[in-house]
Amino acid sequence: MAKTGDPARAVSGPALDSLDFTLDRGSPVPLYHQLAQQLEAAIEHGVLTPGSLLGNEVDLSVRLGLSRPTVRQAIQSLVDKGLLVRRRGVGTQVVHSQVKRPLELSSLYDDLEAAGQGPSTRVVRNETVPAPADVAAALGVAEGGEVVLLERLRGTHGQPVALLCNYLPCGLLDLDGARLESTGLYRMMRATGIVLHSARQTVGARSATAEEAVRLDEEEGAALLTMERTAYDDTGRPVEFGRHIYRASRYAFDFQLLVRS
Repeated sequence: MAKTGDPARAVSGPALDSLDFTLDRGSPVPLYHQLAQQLEAAIEHGVLTPGSLLGNEVDLSVRLGLSRPTVRQAIQSLVDKGLLVRRRGVGTQVVHSQVKRPLELSSLYDDLEAAGQGPSTRVVRNETVPAPADVAAALGVAEGGEVVLLERLRGTHGQPVALLCNYLPCGLLDLDGARLESTGLYRMMRATGIVLHSARQTVGARSATAEEAVRLDEEEGAALLTMERTAYDDTGRPVEFGRHIYRASRYAFDFQLLVRS
């Protein structure tokens, strides 16, 4: 049972057996929001995995020492975010966690791994192609000159999260297919001595095309987040131009804003 400022061990089912909740009744933050935040953190960090059962609201309210409306409101907030689902005759179940990625020069693979999300990769394309005008400008090569096109489907917990399209200068590094499916592109660059220093990045949003919807297991027209990035090494050389799309239902960019004095 939850007590003011004390950890409360919830034992309503196997999924919650290892979780401790700290609910502060003296805090101005509503109890439902405290509970929702802690459940969301457990989902994001893989403690509560997809398919985990939380039990029903009555059991949860009794074991946490909270009113049923409080528990219901906490659960509903996570249902609205797509993290939980109510199933008749089963109870409340974890669907998936939303990946929150910091806006910094890091790879999606490394961010997922650091968050305990168990990243997976399927290489869709790995070939040499003529550079389109925008790619040529970004990488500093002649338009129509050869560049490497790398397209990968990145997922976690068995679900697709992003479709990554990257262009690299020819001869930059050996893009072995097996390695690409077991590690991240930036990690491969670092292993060859490439020091990533900075990047120019643009974030946007649009609707999924029919082909993208199939690949990302979404409905056609579903919301997608987009990102274009040109990354540079410590000599100022452009080493990668990326054009990525992410499922908005599974992914968010997370950043901190500072006030200038």
